[in-house]
Amino acid sequence: MSDSRALNPYYSRTDTTKLDLPDSVWKKVLPPEVYEVARKAGTERAFTGKLWDFEGIGTYYCAACGNALFRSDAKFASTCGWPSFFETVRPGSVEYRTDMAFGMARTEVLCGRCGAHLGHVFDDGPPPTGKRFCMNSIVLDFEPDEGD
Repeated sequence: MSDSRALNPYYSRTDTTKLDLPDSVWKKVLPPEVYEVARKAGTERAFTGKLWDFEGIGTYYCAACGNALFRSDAKFASTCGWPSFFETVRPGSVEYRTDMAFGMARTEVLCGRCGAHLGHVFDDGPPPTGKRFCMNSIVLDFEPDEGD
């Protein structure tokens, strides 16, 4: 476990209990760069995140709370510059909210456990869903499958 996760008592890859913590708590337990995206809806620059073109086989988790979000077999090569997935790992792993920032109507994707901002979802993805979950690498943790 990384030092940043060791300092976060709310991080769990097995607990799916909803978290409703004040921003002041998140600011104490998250690294500043994760906090900026997860709690302040920031974004990383396109083509700069550690996972945008990553091809490992395994599971992607919320970097704030450890909630399972996506499997690598739902990841696809996108030209948008951020990791892109066509479906979530299970119903309820994410939640959605209308985002009207910057004069655009978009659908924001939030962690279903802790409410962290993950990115946005668009209707221009591949079959079978036609969705493109465009996520920020900084708010994703990747765990390879056993033996990989």
